[in-house]
Amino acid sequence: MKFLLSNDDGYFAPGLAALAEAMAALGEVTVVAPERDRSGASNSLTLDRPLSLRRAPSGYHYVNGTPTDCVHLAVTGLLEGRPDLVLSGINDGANMGDDTIYSGTVAAATEAYLLGLPAIAVSLARRGGRHFDTAARVAAELAERHRREPFRGAVLLNVNVPDLPYEELRGWRTTRLGRRHKAEPVIRAQNPRGETIWWVGPVGQAQDAAEDTDFWAVSEGYVSVTPLQIDLTAYKQLDFISSWLQA
Repeated sequence: MKFLLSNDDGYFAPGLAALAEAMAALGEVTVVAPERDRSGASNSLTLDRPLSLRRAPSGYHYVNGTPTDCVHLAVTGLLEGRPDLVLSGINDGANMGDDTIYSGTVAAATEAYLLGLPAIAVSLARRGGRHFDTAARVAAELAERHRREPFRGAVLLNVNVPDLPYEELRGWRTTRLGRRHKAEPVIRAQNPRGETIWWVGPVGQAQDAAEDTDFWAVSEGYVSVTPLQIDLTAYKQLDFISSWLQA
């Protein structure tokens, strides 16, 4: 199998190294990742300047752009053939619920999905977590399942792995995205020149963490696997907006 790997934490991130090592045991690995941490970059493409692609001593390729740039560049320009599977991560911290809208990790996988490829975003669900080896083993198991029974067309999975030793995982759960409370307010401060600066505040706590959500699964020690789709249409509002326009 041929794997394309990316992330949003940067090509030097330990989670990416763990993922690459796990995938190398299953097939041919190409890594194309951002040159620096691009967490929160979402699905942004760089259109106002050219991109540079360089190769690190590790053999990884790195790009002065976003996670989306990395996958787009790799699939449409760098690689001679299309990969069998694209994996993004392993992210340092969870990407659950509303996080998926902002996540560069999910965005890299989403770009592959939009290009017609099966893709998996993998996150270790604790910032500064220890068990990247657990998440790498989970990713390898998913890749092996895909090898045995390939996805039918493009599939996008968002996977969150509890920060536990592999033996302590309770199993797998297919989940939906939960919802968070609104984010905390921005934090006002001053820089050394006395100018006002603003820090974006932390995310809110889980508001919808019902038993079928990603929040619940991870909190109970399960690997959360959420299939995602890209269709922002508010179908329940179509009739209302149609009537509103005719009023």
